[in-house]
Amino acid sequence: MISMQPKFRRTSHGIPGLNLASMPDLIFTVLFFFMLVTHMRDDELKIRYQVPSGTEVQKMQQKSAVINLYISADGQVQIDNQLTTLAGISPYINKVREGLSPENQDRLTVSLKADKRTPMGVIADVKQELQKSFALKVNYSGTEQ
Repeated sequence: MISMQPKFRRTSHGIPGLNLASMPDLIFTVLFFFMLVTHMRDDELKIRYQVPSGTEVQKMQQKSAVINLYISADGQVQIDNQLTTLAGISPYINKVREGLSPENQDRLTVSLKADKRTPMGVIADVKQELQKSFALKVNYSGTEQ
């Protein structure tokens, strides 16, 4: 005899696989974004510079408007990536300040990175040149003891 009941097949449905075809595009897009946004600023030292150490060292909070000024033990001065004389400090500071936004012009800080054997007379001369260009926010860099 023929049965009139319908026959149902039992099929197991699995979870479909995740399509990873667009994953490399996404990864390269994120990588490209971070390459554009990240600002790596490394100065090429052209002078000999030995970092002094101290006990009351603090990290700078705002690094957006900072000019690095290196002073060697024999009195050579380097601003960012170029060697200069004491008389060249003020014009360079003024040129950098003109390129900044008004908000960053007020925040402009000069980070003095002097060799630990640099005479204080040289540092005083540099500070006088900074005063001529109204760069009054000065930070002394060093490492913690």
